[in-house]
Amino acid sequence: MAIIKGAIQMTGSIKGVSFYTVRGSDRVIMRTKGGASKNKIATSPKFEGLRKQQKEWGGCAKFGSLTRYAFGGLHSLADYNLTPVLNGMGKNLMKLDTISETGKRNLKLSAYRQALEGFNFNRSYPFNSVLRVGVTCEINREELQATVKVPRINAANDIQNIQRLPYYRLIVVLGTVTDWHYSETEQAYIPAELNLNGVSEVYTSEWYQTQGIQNEQILTVQMTEQEQALVTNEVTVLVSMGIEFGTVGFTGEPVEVKYAGCGKVLKVS
Repeated sequence: MAIIKGAIQMTGSIKGVSFYTVRGSDRVIMRTKGGASKNKIATSPKFEGLRKQQKEWGGCAKFGSLTRYAFGGLHSLADYNLTPVLNGMGKNLMKLDTISETGKRNLKLSAYRQALEGFNFNRSYPFNSVLRVGVTCEINREELQATVKVPRINAANDIQNIQRLPYYRLIVVLGTVTDWHYSETEQAYIPAELNLNGVSEVYTSEWYQTQGIQNEQILTVQMTEQEQALVTNEVTVLVSMGIEFGTVGFTGEPVEVKYAGCGKVLKVS
């Protein structure tokens, strides 16, 4: 892989060389095409190790995708691509399985839940640098309930309104992610509890003015009794929070501005 510098700004491919960009970077990346054929990789004994790694990476990719769903849409506030980072986190968790053989190692987030706590969706302006009040959070695993306490907000002082937009709102998400196990029967990775993997419940506040004052708030989010009955030790419960900014829409009502905001994982249980 090479990175193009200077005046060349292009994407696409030319004679076996691809040029592309990634979100969060203004650089153009160059990559050559080619390598072994798909059939050779799938059948040759020389690529047995690669096939095992590919199988595990497939499980990590599923973990990354479903974990993003557990953020309840807050990934849209991110200023970089969260999925590759989550995929990499999944791979690191999988390496901690020292019992199973390579190609069949399990991904047990439940044993290392702290890996997700404090995970920021933004690099340029992290959540705590934008919402400058001490938010606290409590999780009740049995009842799948989260309570977030937001102190009094004087928006002019406590919020970094980078784009100087007139409105903001708060979003709290209660999400669940499960461990992933390799299934000999299906020859693939499957979640420990399908109906609680990548599930979320979202609370969205009303729009507030960015020059106003909001008194202390207690925000509660809870999942259904049916979902509560599915909770096991292999289920990880996480609470994410975001602040989203808005402007005056066509009808005169506030509407969100794309990418204007930030978020993070507050707590994991």
